[in-house]
Amino acid sequence: MRPQLLKVSKEIRHSFSVRQDLVPYINNRWHYHQEVELIHFRKGEGTQFVGDSIRNFKNGDVVMVGSGLPHYWRFNDNYFNEKEPAAADIRVCHFNENFWGEQFLQLPENIKIKNILEKAKRGIQITGKTRIVVAEFLDVLLHTEGPHRILLLTQALTAIAECPNLQALSSIGFKHELPENENDRINAIYDFSLRNFKRPIQLDEIASVANISPNSFCRYFKSKTSKTFSQFLIEVRVGYACKLLIENKMSIKQLCFESGFNNFTSFHKYFKLITGKSPLSYQKEFIQKQ
Repeated sequence: MRPQLLKVSKEIRHSFSVRQDLVPYINNRWHYHQEVELIHFRKGEGTQFVGDSIRNFKNGDVVMVGSGLPHYWRFNDNYFNEKEPAAADIRVCHFNENFWGEQFLQLPENIKIKNILEKAKRGIQITGKTRIVVAEFLDVLLHTEGPHRILLLTQALTAIAECPNLQALSSIGFKHELPENENDRINAIYDFSLRNFKRPIQLDEIASVANISPNSFCRYFKSKTSKTFSQFLIEVRVGYACKLLIENKMSIKQLCFESGFNNFTSFHKYFKLITGKSPLSYQKEFIQKQ
């Protein structure tokens, strides 16, 4: 996969940036940057790509993406409705690992922060009470100036480092090459797939989107993602099924077909293979946590 390198801007008077986004299309592409990203989706739902991890993101989620790790937040279609778009509210902080100075992370007192920044290079989903704590830190950071900004960020990272409920996102072996002129093609594949995964997507159809032959497409996609296109579609469909299970607005059999699966047997098989749980167990576990 060849993501787009983005340069994260910050104000001259600040050593790191914190902002609030009220639109769903800021950096809505497969990209990476040298800055660590800490993001809170106060309002926002869609599909989350971090390295080779694919899952849904929803209201309240907090994620940390390490330096150089490609990622992509693809909001659901209702956020782009021209008449009544869904409301988005995202708080995002970008900072260089050494913005404190070259020696800060080498101090023995900061070993936890150093270790969590290393873990973030796979991407981290922050859950439990820590998610709420970090979200509050980001909210306060939006309106804080002076040395208190640095203290707040340090406290947020310390809370993450001490969190017992962290989930690594990307696999240990995930690597990406330096970008060339492939980001437009990858984004076209992703965008088309996420708009059409509920129906069968033919090989010649997606190959046409990528502007290469069907045989070349299979090799191309596998070389960039380390998975086949069919595996990718299954992960997207299972992720969408998870969203529907959480919403609990339809039966499991209904959401099977709504997610793009042709039969209940294959749906159940792939759902358990990817999540480690049956659809019913997944739903019950989520309800019990509320």
